[in-house]
Amino acid sequence: MDLGIAGKWALVCGASKGLGFGCAQALVREGVNVVIAARGAEALEAAAGKLRADATAGAQVVAVAVDVTTEDGRAQIFAARRDYDIVVTNAGGPPPGDFRDWGREAWLKAVDANMLTPIELIKATVDGMAQRGFGRIVNITSSAVKAPIDILGLSNGARSGLTGFVAGVARTKQLAGANVTINNLLPGAFDTDRLRATMEGAVKKTGKSMDEVAGARRQAIPASRFGTAEEFGATCAFLCSRHASYITGQNVLIDGGAYPGTY
Repeated sequence: MDLGIAGKWALVCGASKGLGFGCAQALVREGVNVVIAARGAEALEAAAGKLRADATAGAQVVAVAVDVTTEDGRAQIFAARRDYDIVVTNAGGPPPGDFRDWGREAWLKAVDANMLTPIELIKATVDGMAQRGFGRIVNITSSAVKAPIDILGLSNGARSGLTGFVAGVARTKQLAGANVTINNLLPGAFDTDRLRATMEGAVKKTGKSMDEVAGARRQAIPASRFGTAEEFGATCAFLCSRHASYITGQNVLIDGGAYPGTY
C-alpha cells in the first residue's frame, strides 16, 4: 500500500532506539524526510546512519541531539526546520517505584516530560499543518493509560493527563476539519530498554530471576511474545498516512491482546 506521504517532513522524538527508531524507520521507508531527536549524540548518529541506509525516494535524515523536554531543546529542533507535516512525540518514561517515595519534584518532572512536552510540540505545529491542509501527530504513550501498572504511577498519571488533553483538542473543527489528526499509540510489552527496566524493578520487588519475570510477562500476553519496534513503527506510519484522515482522537492499543476488556 502506498501511504501517500513520500516527500513529507516528520519530526520523530526519542528516535535513537526502541519504538521511536521503529517509527522513524517506517517513515523513511515510505520516502518521508525525518528530523530525529534524542539526547545521546552518539546513539542518535548511529541511528541516523541506519535510517539513511533504509530511506527510499531520496528521503533525508537530519539528526538533532537535544533534550526535547527542555525549552532550549525544542528551540533547536525548530531551528533545524520550522514546519513539519508529521510529529511523533516520545519521551522516556519516568522510573518505576512506590508512590510513597515520590516527592513534588518527581511528579513535576514526569508531567513535564510526558504531558507538557507533547503539548508544546502540538501547539508549535498544528496551526501550520491546518494552513497547509495536512497534519499527523502521533503521541507514543503507554498501555498503562488503559490498564494502569502499580509501579508506574508517575507514568500512569502524566500520560493520562496527555490523553485527556488530546481527546479534546483532536476533535476541534479547526484541526479535524483541516485534515489534521492527533492520535495516541499505546504500546504494551515491547522488547525495549524500557521494558527491561520495568522488569528489573519487578526482580528487585519480588526476588525472582529476570528469566522468571520475563517468562511470566510473556505468558500473560495472548500472543505469547513481546512486540517488536518494527511492527510498532508500521502502525505509526499508517496513522501518519493519507489513508488515516478519518481517524483522530483515538487511543490505539498495541499489546498482543494483553488488555482483557471489551472497550
